[in-house]
Amino acid sequence: MRTETIPEDDMSPAYARKRNTSRRSSGLHERQPAAHDERLLKPRGTVRKAVFPVAGLDTGLLPATKAAPKEMLTVVDKPLIHYAVEEAAAAGIREMIFVTNRNKRAIEDHFDMAYELETTLAQQDRENELRHLRGMFPPDVRYLYVRQSEYTGLGSALRCARPLVGDEPFALILPDELIDSETPAIAQLLKSFYAMHQPVVGVQRREPGDNAFDTLRTGASYRERTHHVVRFARDARSQDDGFVAAGRYVLGPSIFPYLERLPETGAAEVGLHDALQAMLTQEPILAYELSGKRFSCRTKLGLLSATVHFGLKHPELAGPFRELLRNIGPVTPKPIEV
Repeated sequence: MRTETIPEDDMSPAYARKRNTSRRSSGLHERQPAAHDERLLKPRGTVRKAVFPVAGLDTGLLPATKAAPKEMLTVVDKPLIHYAVEEAAAAGIREMIFVTNRNKRAIEDHFDMAYELETTLAQQDRENELRHLRGMFPPDVRYLYVRQSEYTGLGSALRCARPLVGDEPFALILPDELIDSETPAIAQLLKSFYAMHQPVVGVQRREPGDNAFDTLRTGASYRERTHHVVRFARDARSQDDGFVAAGRYVLGPSIFPYLERLPETGAAEVGLHDALQAMLTQEPILAYELSGKRFSCRTKLGLLSATVHFGLKHPELAGPFRELLRNIGPVTPKPIEV
């Protein structure tokens, strides 16, 4: 297990050179990348790296996230970030890149080796627990960290990860979007990416009451579960084709020139979907309908729903947990006295 941390403002010269190669200093209306550049239009190669943006403030789950990272909140017996890394590893990805900040050290500790814990389990002859613990952290997986000094959006987080991504295609996984599927969600996108050699966004049909902001309008389907993206939108009331982004992307290095531009006047964040919308003028982007049950764990209700769902599937706890739920009678909330 290898762990590295690279502060955003303290890159090595090699990283700095790689990061500044195609850096843009002007605004959104500068010259677009050449449409005939096959390196930009057809990203090829094996996806070896996954990026996990975990530097957000997590205000939707306060007070639980006042001192603890949202990504470390547990669903049954594993934190959200562990589900996300397991998904990437199951798809064959072996380099995990975390865009973090100074308040998210618990994530680094989680994927580090716990010598004291392993020694204690070994001394107490708890071999099964020790074997299970070690099995959750494959030795061939590499963990890399880069700091985002100030959270200014998902697009800004990806800019921080660029020196570690390099000129390769990569997966982007949002850990607070938990998807339970027979085939890992990111593996479904990789299959589409390898077949079409085009950037692909994981989507699902919008469900009633789904207050999602990142929506997409798509063209006619031309392959099974696959559509051309026509427009990205960020509107909670939008009903564009009933598709919402599901927190899974496979992108090529051609996204970075669009992310390097300054946001529009008055915008506080660098938006990934704004960059993707600009990229649509030069290259096609696919939307792939992911199979599986999605839980938006950025809300308290979503986190509770995920806990119930995975609790009822847990090999050891499913039976007792189901009985516990059956025995719970009506609960009348009591007013909180101040």
